[in-house]
Amino acid sequence: MQFLYKIPGYILLLFGGFCLSWGGFIVRSFETTEAWDILLLRSFFFFLGISLFLILIYKKDAVGTIKKAGLPGLLGGFVMSFSFIAFVFAMMNTSVANVVFIISTQTMFLAIFGYFYLKEKVSLIGFLSILLAMMGITVMVSDSVSSGTLFGNLVALTIPISFSILVMIVRKNSSLDLIPAIWYASIFSVLYSLIMIDAFSFSRNDIFMGFLLGVPQLSFGFICITIGSRTTKSVTIGLLMLTETVFAPLWVWLFLNEIPPSSVFIGGAIIIFAIIVKSLDKKKPITT
Repeated sequence: MQFLYKIPGYILLLFGGFCLSWGGFIVRSFETTEAWDILLLRSFFFFLGISLFLILIYKKDAVGTIKKAGLPGLLGGFVMSFSFIAFVFAMMNTSVANVVFIISTQTMFLAIFGYFYLKEKVSLIGFLSILLAMMGITVMVSDSVSSGTLFGNLVALTIPISFSILVMIVRKNSSLDLIPAIWYASIFSVLYSLIMIDAFSFSRNDIFMGFLLGVPQLSFGFICITIGSRTTKSVTIGLLMLTETVFAPLWVWLFLNEIPPSSVFIGGAIIIFAIIVKSLDKKKPITT
């Protein structure tokens, strides 16, 4: 799987966003309504998926790679673990549309954090792309966004913030392999769940859904995102990650027969157009 490190960052980020887009559909497919049960299954399989990746890639050097990640890896994992917890609780305490809209604000957070922390300037095309993307997101959720609950909305807000902080850590330490950061995140998430869970009783359906969340959705998704973020500008990362927003309603439509309003398709088209506009930016890319 070393070939992943040779794939252009933007392709990895697009695929990472595609993987993450399955999250809402899978969470909705659990039989249990206990958030900590879902989080434990998700985090356990996530831990197995990342551990297997480290062993397959680094073999005997897997432990050494984790140690080399040092404080940036540990800090990144700790911050990102809050995002994993928040996603499950947000999905259960506010509307899916609210969660999608709030997560999509990571585009703005990444641009702001990148400007102040990494001194990455935003080009005119980049700025216009962000405006177009936010317009598309607003159109997408215009028919379904609601006030929700204050708790659910605030919890959801920790997702884009923690993700943006992780990207800043990865970008700032681009010479380091920070796959161990998401390995740490999986461990923290498992520990939180074990402390809070009441009983260990899972149906076969929920175990399978936990596997889907932990391995294809989270492991594959964040491996691609972490590797792709090393050589990609913060603004571009934010825009490419909006593929999660575009595809998420599609899976609910195809597999749960929830037909989205026309605004979802119009907004999705605007977001895709924003990504295309950003691809026209001729500004020299970052290299490491």
